[in-house]
Parts: sequence; C-alpha cells; structure tokens
Amino acid sequence: MLALAVSAVPVGSAARAPADGIAPRGLALVMVDRAGCSFCDAWRREILPGYGAHAIGRALPLAVVPIDGPWPDGLVLDRAPQITPSFLILRDRVEIARLEGYPGARHFWAALDDLILAARPRGTG
Repeated sequence: MLALAVSAVPVGSAARAPADGIAPRGLALVMVDRAGCSFCDAWRREILPGYGAHAIGRALPLAVVPIDGPWPDGLVLDRAPQITPSFLILRDRVEIARLEGYPGARHFWAALDDLILAARPRGTG
C-alpha cells in the first residue's frame, strides 16, 4: 500500500467533508486528472454537472486531484495512479477499488456501481 500525504481540490459535498473534500470516515471518490487530458475533459462535461444528483454521487463525496498532486493527507492507495482519469473509491481514506480510464457517459455509472458492489464487505446487502 502507498500512503500519500498532501492537499486536494475539493469538489461537491463540502458540507459533509473536511477542506480536502474527503471525510476521515465513510466512502468517497477521488477523480485523478491531468491538464490536457481529453478523457478528463469529457468526464467533466458529461458527468460532473449531474454528479451530486446521482445516487452514487450522493453516496460518494467527490474530490478531484491532479495526478501530480497535491494529494489529501492520510490517503492509503494500492499504488500511485498512472492513468488519467482514474477514479479511486475510498473507505475511511483507504482505497478499496479503482476505475482506470473513462468508459464514456453511457458506461460510467454502471462501471462505478460494479466496483462498489465488488468492494462491499461480504454479508452486506
């Protein structure tokens, strides 16, 4: 596991999370982007405007972090992101699932939902 320590750009759900956009407890989504990334731009155009209204968006407060940082303090990741965009699902600031790349608006929510289901502890519904 890779532990990262620095600060992020918060996006949405700020009332429920600290300044870096990621609560110390619970689930969160970190979108890793890079300047000039056309897939990141497409995600921002196609998904970000409605993110907070979607059921997954309400369940996963969002923070957008540049691939080169700065990163929020206290994150524990399986490995440093190399692909943009990458979507890191965190539980209690620890990575539990990752989607690398943007599959397009048609498939994004289903892919994220599949990751959430796969990461759910056994015995929970």
